[in-house]
Amino acid sequence: MEGNYIKINKWLTPLSWLYGLGVRFRNWLFDAKILKSRSFETPVIAVGNITVGGTGKTPHVEYLVRLLHNQLRLAVLSRGYKRKSSGFLLATQDTPMEQIGDEPYQMKQKFPDVMVAVDKKRTRGISKLTEGRAKDKADAVVLDDAFQHRYVKPGLNILLVDYQRLIIYDTLLPAGRLREPLRGKDRADVVIVTKCPRDMKPMDFRVITKAMHLFPYQKLFFTTFEYEALRPLFPKVAPKAAKALHKVADLDGHNVLLLSGIASPRQLTDDVGALAPGATLHELTFPDHHYFTKKDITAINKAFKALPAPRCIVTTEKDATRIATVKGLSDEVRQNLYVLPIRVVFMLEQEQLFNERIIRYVRKNSRNRIVAEGTDANQSKDSHHPGDGSRTISFRNN
Repeated sequence: MEGNYIKINKWLTPLSWLYGLGVRFRNWLFDAKILKSRSFETPVIAVGNITVGGTGKTPHVEYLVRLLHNQLRLAVLSRGYKRKSSGFLLATQDTPMEQIGDEPYQMKQKFPDVMVAVDKKRTRGISKLTEGRAKDKADAVVLDDAFQHRYVKPGLNILLVDYQRLIIYDTLLPAGRLREPLRGKDRADVVIVTKCPRDMKPMDFRVITKAMHLFPYQKLFFTTFEYEALRPLFPKVAPKAAKALHKVADLDGHNVLLLSGIASPRQLTDDVGALAPGATLHELTFPDHHYFTKKDITAINKAFKALPAPRCIVTTEKDATRIATVKGLSDEVRQNLYVLPIRVVFMLEQEQLFNERIIRYVRKNSRNRIVAEGTDANQSKDSHHPGDGSRTISFRNN
């Protein structure tokens, strides 16, 4: 049932009241324009949440990247949580993960043609990505985890809500997981209920839609995760026998060590358990964005060695960015360590409607005349190559 991951610590409610006063005062300062929110001529799409913990931001940002990156010069701007650098940094494919953070690094490796940058000051970051020579400017910017960063006024605000921790049943920190009062959802143009079960009933959709109490200008969508093929993290050392593991269902009959350092590891366990009911699952979890130490590596090696054969390790894409470069993993661990990628899938046949909403906003607000007109890419053989002038771009509903 929706909301079944929520735990309210009622004894902390007085502290939640005090926390709420501070958050409401901050929001009032922005609403009264005492603190300024800056708008930009370039289309800016913000993706984020109002809760602590993972709601699937990175997979949804990747969805937007897949939709847009072949059609225009797209930039993704993140804070770069736990990175070992400061200020504005535009990533290259050779930028170390530690300099930009695990999620931006993952994004740059998967989409090398996308501009990926990090900056705690989002207004500065957007300015650097959209100013200067035409050939170096982004046509649109996607802000990762920026729903609450009110110094930027995005043209399109996307709020993500975890199905298992619906904000309508939650309360403010520290008693609950909300980072601001429920009315914060009113700033959203689009609300997406994420991580929905694949077998949701029509009644479930109707109940949630009514309970969310959205305004007419807000559009509600529902998404779930689709797990892609397993891939060895270290393919050069993976034995041929191990390559038989392709789908999650292939884990049946195996002892599987689920290795994760993410905000919501329970979702991974539940999903793998449902897709491979014949697997015996063992969890080894670390804090979100955790950098693995020598002690952690020893624990991983020991935990895997203790498992009866056949055995393997499964981790997330985000964790893989931090594990791939660590030293000390045993040969057996490296040979049997798999990454489980995920992809966002829209439910209720809403994909085309969502795509059209995004594309319409980008076209309408683009400074690039040809982007705005949506000219057919076939009219120019150089349509996807950056230059000093405008680019010919055609949007397709991917």
